[in-house]
Amino acid sequence: MQRTIVDFHVLQTVPPSNINRDESGSPKTAFFGGARRARVSSQAWKHATRKEFPHLVDVAKLSKRTLRVVELVANAILARDPECPDAENRAAVVMGAAGVKVAAPKGNKEGTPQSGYLMFVSQAQAERLAELALDETLDPKELKGLAQGALREDQGIDIALFGRMVADDKSLGVDASCQVAHALSVDAVAPEFDYYTAVDDLNRDDESGAGMIGTIEFNSSTLYRYATLDVDALHATLGDPGATVEAAGAFLEAFVRSMPTGKQNTFANRTLPEGVVVMVRETQPINLVQAFEEPVEHTSTSGRVHVACERLVQEAQAIVAAYGETPVATFVLAKGERTAPLRALADPMALADLRQAVGSLIAERLATSDD
Repeated sequence: MQRTIVDFHVLQTVPPSNINRDESGSPKTAFFGGARRARVSSQAWKHATRKEFPHLVDVAKLSKRTLRVVELVANAILARDPECPDAENRAAVVMGAAGVKVAAPKGNKEGTPQSGYLMFVSQAQAERLAELALDETLDPKELKGLAQGALREDQGIDIALFGRMVADDKSLGVDASCQVAHALSVDAVAPEFDYYTAVDDLNRDDESGAGMIGTIEFNSSTLYRYATLDVDALHATLGDPGATVEAAGAFLEAFVRSMPTGKQNTFANRTLPEGVVVMVRETQPINLVQAFEEPVEHTSTSGRVHVACERLVQEAQAIVAAYGETPVATFVLAKGERTAPLRALADPMALADLRQAVGSLIAERLATSDD
């Protein structure tokens, strides 16, 4: 059976920043190749990617991940029937019928019931559940079957990409079609600290000193970011080739453009990637992070980004030579002369053209597999 797997490789330089903090407020790091690297968790970058989706696709095709599933369905009920006197109760009943346990929040027995875990519910699913909640003709057995069916259909794009776990009923779960790696810096990093003071604007002339003193830890680096998309799994969840192409294209652009927002007001660190390489495969996903097992150093003749691009190309070519893993197709976005080595993989194109080219290839391969 023909498979279609899309690998996304991104090189992105981030200036002084703290975009993803650990429990002590320090930028997350990891040891790789014997050196400390800057790290941004996969969860942080998936969340940032999801936040880009409303700019790229109709919000009606998206989902909410929330404890407040009863409130979500209750709002959909009120949108259908603004005079409904017991929308929350109806929403709680229909969620229970669907197999999702809900209860009042701890310490607030009068509060709106919530699920015991964050749960993805698409807009279409919430509207279908609201319709069922308002149907007075359904007996409990019918309601259960229809409510569970509502959560198995009309999955949002983000559910299809990132999956859904339902602890109360595994049959309502959705396998993720997309995996996102922790971003790692290609170079070694050392912690730095910003010592700051803030002056009280209402200080009198005879008063001196700061109203607040503190420190913020930060680092700067060039990150290697990787994600992979199983197009066949995405198609199996969404059930429509057009929706699959749209979801894949939205993920590509959202992943490339996104940036976690930790300490954004302090550092104004948002950048766009220097280089993006998209490889379509039919065997397995292949992360190229081994290119950076030895930290990249800035040299007198080549900057860090240039060397990182050379390393990425060398790793991709070495995998072809050693394993015969030649991609079905490779697409490249290369910004400026520092990314010139990437042109050895493919002629560069703009992001809009890259999304169009990848989408066209996915559509072609889905049509072939359907035949």
